[in-house]
Parts: sequence; structure tokens; C-alpha cells
Amino acid sequence: MKVGTVAVIGRPNVGKSSLVNALLKSKASIVSSKPQTTRNSIRCIYNDSDSQIIFTDTPGFFEIDNSRNKLNLYLNESVVNSLDECDVICWLIDSATRKLKDDDLKNAKLLNTINLPKILVANKSDAANPEEAVKLFSGICKFDSVINISAKFRKNLGEFLALVKSFLQEGELLYDPEILMDSTERFMAAEIIREKMLMLLRDEVPHCSAVEINEYKSPDEFENRKDLYIRASLITETEGQKAILIGSGGKMIKKIGSLSRTELEKITGHKTFLDLWVKVLPNWRKNNLAMRRLGYV
Repeated sequence: MKVGTVAVIGRPNVGKSSLVNALLKSKASIVSSKPQTTRNSIRCIYNDSDSQIIFTDTPGFFEIDNSRNKLNLYLNESVVNSLDECDVICWLIDSATRKLKDDDLKNAKLLNTINLPKILVANKSDAANPEEAVKLFSGICKFDSVINISAKFRKNLGEFLALVKSFLQEGELLYDPEILMDSTERFMAAEIIREKMLMLLRDEVPHCSAVEINEYKSPDEFENRKDLYIRASLITETEGQKAILIGSGGKMIKKIGSLSRTELEKITGHKTFLDLWVKVLPNWRKNNLAMRRLGYV
């Protein structure tokens, strides 16, 4: 068996989570068009007849304008830590990219110090010619291989997997083949709720918000329960943001709850009772204790 860990890095919104979900043919990471959708490095396990590949879906790496924002520091540290633990690095880019950003140069500077196989993966090649984008990124970083894909239309995903396997060593399985991701059900529930917030809310509110699971009782753990019960707090920074999350007459929080409940029932197979509350935690993104409480450590 070919076994190894692959870090998937790149700008926000280039399709890192979409690629991992497409490879697993299941939803392991939440997806939205907004930056900072992925806040944790999520280990997703791909299995087939001759390999086990652990894809680490990382937050988007970006330049920090305000170092007092500890969440931003945490996101970047998550990327760096993922690179320390992997066997192969896949730098995912948008095929439509025609100009480098400071973040790309910072990424390249970091990757050029790491002696690991590196693959440049040009995503969304169905919508744009990747030749110019590949030339741009190949000029700032040395890659062992380059491939064009489309995660959305599953273009060249088989070729991508074969390429990744060519850089992996033989070894023993690291996870039970039945395991899809190295995260708890509580974590996935929080991510699904946060995804619906990202989907429904605009501007800064989603990025000032987090989800805390206060109670999670599943029929799988509690024999006397017929339904899955989840009590969760939507954490935000100001009373104004709280009002937006609740919405007029409670319409917004009801919609977040409805969409979240539908997906949770599909994933868990249990009828779900979702009890959502909105709480204000001022400046939580700049507070170490609050960050730790919300799982960003």
C-alpha cells in the first residue's frame, strides 16, 4: 500500500476544500465563496485498493495586516504546522490567475526552504487556460510536477491521484479504511452550522463569528435517545452582529438552523433537534482564552 500525508495549500477560495471533497466523493470540508472558510487543518482520509492518502485541507495562507488578530495568526500557523507533518505538498492555484500577490511570494519563500516533493495543481482549468498561471507560479517556486484539474467537474482527478501516489512510500495503514476524517462529530456539526452562516450572511459578520457546540447527545452514545440533540452557540463580537444573526423576528437564525438541521440529518442518519443561541463575546479573535475555548489553538 502507498501511504502518506499530503498538504493542500493555496490562496483562499482556489478550491482546496472542493478538491478534497471531490476526491473523497463525500463532504469532509465545508465550502463557500468567502475567504477563511476553512479555519482548521482538517485531515481527510482517501482509501482505494492500493493506497491510503491523508489529505490535509488547510486554511488559506495570507498576509497579516493586523497581528493583534490572533485568529489570523492561528490560521497561518496551521498551514506551517501542516507542512511539517506531510510527505507531499500540493500548491493549488486558480487557472485564471494572471498576477501574483504578496501572499504567493510568501508561500513560495516558505516552500523553497522545504525539501519535500511539490506539485503545482492548476484548478478550474475548465474555465480558463492555466498556461499563464502555471508560468507565473513556476517562476517563484521549484515544482517536481505540474497538473491541470477541475475539482468541480472531476477533470483529471484520477491522473492527480496517480501523480500523488508516485511520490509516496509503501507502508502500513494509518487509519481504519472506514474513517473519512480525523475529526469529531461535534467538530463537523460546528462546521456545518458555520457554513450556513457563511452562505446566508454578508460582509464581516461571518468572519467575526464562530460556533461553539455546548451539548451533543447522539443515539449512538445514549441508548435512551431516539433523536440527535445539539445545543450550539453562535459567537459574535458586537450586539449589532448579534441582531443580524438573529434577524427580524428571528428569521435568520431559524434559516441557519433549518439548513444546518437538514444537512446534519443527511450526514448522521438521525433526526436532529438543533437548539441555536447567539452570544456576544467582544473581540474574541484577539483573546487567547476565547480562542482556546473555541478550539483555535
